[in-house]
Amino acid sequence: MYFVSYKSKSMYQQSYSAFLPYLALSLTSFTGLALADDDKKIAQSNSTNTEIIVVTGSRLASDLLSLAGNIDRISTEDIERVSAVHPSDILNRATGVHIQTNNGMESLPSLRSPVLTGPGAAGAFLFLEDGIATRSAGFANNNGLSELNLAQASEIEVIRGPASAVYGSNAVHGVINVLTKAPSDEGEVSLLFGPNQSYQLQGTLGREMGEHGLSGNFQAIEDGGYRDDSGFTSFKVNGRHDYEQGADKISTLISGFVLDQETAGFISSGDNGSDCYSSDYTDGNLYQDRNAMEKNCDDDAYRKWSSLRIATNWQRTLSADTHISITPYFRVNQMEFRQHYLPSKAIEENSHYSVGLASNYYWQIDASIALVMGIDAEWTEGELTQTQQKPDTFSFGKARQQGTHYDYDVDASTIAPYVQGDWQVNEALKFTGSFRFDATEYRYNNLVADGTTKADGSSCVNNSGDAVPCLYLRPGDSDDQFNNTSTKIGFNYQLAGDTALFGAWSQGFRAPQTTDLYRLQKQQVVGEIDSEEINSTELGLRGVRDKLHYEAVIYTMTKNNVFFRDAQGLNVTDGKTSHQGVELGINYDLSDSINLAINYSYGQHEYEFDRPSSGVVKGNQIDTAPEHLANTRLRWLPTTNTSLELEWLHMGDYFLDPANEHEYEGHDLWQLRGAININSHVNLFARIENLTDEKYASRADYAFGSYRFFGGQPRAMHVGVNVNF
Repeated sequence: MYFVSYKSKSMYQQSYSAFLPYLALSLTSFTGLALADDDKKIAQSNSTNTEIIVVTGSRLASDLLSLAGNIDRISTEDIERVSAVHPSDILNRATGVHIQTNNGMESLPSLRSPVLTGPGAAGAFLFLEDGIATRSAGFANNNGLSELNLAQASEIEVIRGPASAVYGSNAVHGVINVLTKAPSDEGEVSLLFGPNQSYQLQGTLGREMGEHGLSGNFQAIEDGGYRDDSGFTSFKVNGRHDYEQGADKISTLISGFVLDQETAGFISSGDNGSDCYSSDYTDGNLYQDRNAMEKNCDDDAYRKWSSLRIATNWQRTLSADTHISITPYFRVNQMEFRQHYLPSKAIEENSHYSVGLASNYYWQIDASIALVMGIDAEWTEGELTQTQQKPDTFSFGKARQQGTHYDYDVDASTIAPYVQGDWQVNEALKFTGSFRFDATEYRYNNLVADGTTKADGSSCVNNSGDAVPCLYLRPGDSDDQFNNTSTKIGFNYQLAGDTALFGAWSQGFRAPQTTDLYRLQKQQVVGEIDSEEINSTELGLRGVRDKLHYEAVIYTMTKNNVFFRDAQGLNVTDGKTSHQGVELGINYDLSDSINLAINYSYGQHEYEFDRPSSGVVKGNQIDTAPEHLANTRLRWLPTTNTSLELEWLHMGDYFLDPANEHEYEGHDLWQLRGAININSHVNLFARIENLTDEKYASRADYAFGSYRFFGGQPRAMHVGVNVNF
């Protein structure tokens, strides 16, 4: 778990500018943040530089200047300013991060990576709430950010690149950790109105009672959607209780989430001339046709989703040099949706519940050496069914049967000991190291007939009535084990009182998802998949001054055993990709009333293997991997009671297919936000999204011989009021 405290005036750092190829720029978000809930301090600053205390991925508290690795933070002030509905609203302000919006609450993340889709995307990123994963490692979901209450977080922290040496499986391309608000005597409620019958109501109420603190947050969203039949209702709630007495600190968090969504899928150029829409635009520019983009060609698609998480963190100070932390937790997650993006249009129902324990023991051996060690353990029970309502079909050699495709359950267990350490060699140089071993076991139980028959054991048939294998392959019952080690070694060298050079070599891994292993198709081999692994090297320069914060990072990564879905819909389990780039960010107070935050990242993401049947050639750029991403914000405080912010988001062009034959030209979006304090209790705020009314694609793709798009929302104005008490 990361806890960061800022002992300075609020500032938000992001990234800026670009260098040569193989460089990428990143300015971490350095806004004045509340300290860790268990380590609150008063913000302070000195005349030369700002001291920022970070408990890093090594779980050891240190000044940010001595951190051996990157970290980006989004502050309380920025979170309140944005009042996010979708994850992209707030997370795209972080360096090297792009969250691609689909429809409703669905999204796809990118951190030092392409925008990953399909089976291989699940588990490439790790989403945490107060340091605890929101889903079990083998049961990840591409849309996992949706269930986090980002709009009411205390802070959000982002690690770009692998962090498995700290968090274990799924921390491959990055980690997003949402820190919840500590209880206080303050309360607030806000109401936001937008187009398409959009309403957002959220509130916070807390109370401090001596040794106890109690708070609750809720967010309710009703959105009609700018596309036909694409509305959704979302409800999120957090309840937290803190207790502190003597050497003990106990914090309990309960989080809940419910989503009821009508889903609109891709608009495909292959549907041109159908009853769904008509267009005068070329296939590659179809997204510029607003009438087409507002249609819903999958009016029977939906997603129903609920989750509940409970975690209690207990910390005890044993001595001046040692303390212990233990966090037992429970989670349950249920989802049902129609696979509108597949020919079968099947309905998937999946669920899992977990109990787990995260623990660590901190030991300050002497003034120069500190250790953290512990064991994380988790047990999960999950299940999945996939059912086709359409009659049997046979096309392109694939038989898709009506009825049950898959019906199985999986018991999963993970145990992971780890050790982490810091060695302060001298006043300027520090080394850090982490080592973790994860033992994962899946116990799979198939509840219908094994093999490529129908669920009752009968054969599928082709269009001539001949018996043929069904498309869907169900493995027989099995126990599968995956053992993985991960290491991080880093250094930090302080060049001056406000400048430091840092570097790290780290590993990440993703144990196979249960759907990778047990939801197969004919012609695939049972049991051939192995854990994805990534090796990363980064080198950076960081400066923390009174009015200026900056960070520049160069990185290179190689990923093996990549899970890839080829053009025939079959899984490739031994792919290889490379990722390198530069990230730069800067946050600068131009004056007492004007702040400039600029970030920019340049990345090259390439295939390092050949799959001619799918157009994959070594050296080709991975599809949906823009080289250039930028976010720039200019904030102005005209008076003590008013604020304005202008934001520019740049998305570079990118290829839409592995063969690099089709391309999206990218886009530029502008957002304008403003707020005015009527008095000490009432605040009015507004924002205009897509200020220039740009015609763009929030997601672009090329598959099955057609361009496919999610059209970006036209210009939209939102207005709201906030009351605090």
